[in-house]
Amino acid sequence: MKKVLYIVIIAILLVSCGNDKLYDESIVIPEAKWDNENIPYFDVTVEDTLVDYSFYLNIRHLESYRYSNLFLFMHTEFPNGNITHDTIECTFAYPDGRWMGKGSGNMRSAKILLNPALRFPLSGVYHFEIEQAMREKELNGIADIGICFEKQ
Repeated sequence: MKKVLYIVIIAILLVSCGNDKLYDESIVIPEAKWDNENIPYFDVTVEDTLVDYSFYLNIRHLESYRYSNLFLFMHTEFPNGNITHDTIECTFAYPDGRWMGKGSGNMRSAKILLNPALRFPLSGVYHFEIEQAMREKELNGIADIGICFEKQ
């Protein structure tokens, strides 16, 4: 009987600790060819403005991606209509050319921390747009892009 009770308690603890993400979504870039007119967006509903979140950018790219980095523009619209614009550089490779991130086959995954302690100032819907800012109209090798907010 004690073993069953312990298993139930552990299961409850695991379930209660398992959902520390406010939002975690990615958008597939068709054929891993990101046209600069294709601007993925994410709408995130925030209710609790007292919680700190780690804000990540998730990018999967092919090993055939020809650059060691990626420049992005992130446009954020707040629930009150205010808009901010940020330029972000994502580094994918070490100086010696080895890829960073996790890999499987010819695909690499990068989880890039943008803000370790983000606190949303307003409740409501935040609209995030991510625009590729490289000097090519069509950027080959980016398979998908997403954002993630994890509770601290």
